[in-house]
Amino acid sequence: MFNVTARAAAKINSLLAKNGKPDGFLRVTVTSGGCSGLEYRLDLDDAPLPGETVYDCNGAKIAGDFKTQLYMGGSELDWKESLMKTGFEVKNPNAVSTCSCGTSFST
Repeated sequence: MFNVTARAAAKINSLLAKNGKPDGFLRVTVTSGGCSGLEYRLDLDDAPLPGETVYDCNGAKIAGDFKTQLYMGGSELDWKESLMKTGFEVKNPNAVSTCSCGTSFST
């Protein structure tokens, strides 16, 4: 579906363990909304929804549906820690414009 960096995979697995879901995954979805029209949503879960595929990405399990795969193909999910921002960062080559919040984009 897309690339997950080693830092992001480690953080995903850490969050899953901390939340009592060691066999779970990170659900990545693209929904309507946000400043630019579409936004990323990240959730921890342990049961896939109908139509989702679960992938092993650099040692972390990621689930996504067809719409997410369509909008995020070729993207990279990374984990950043700095004084200005800490959290997951999506580098999406399909995004024509993005919002400064980092979670909203348009194609």
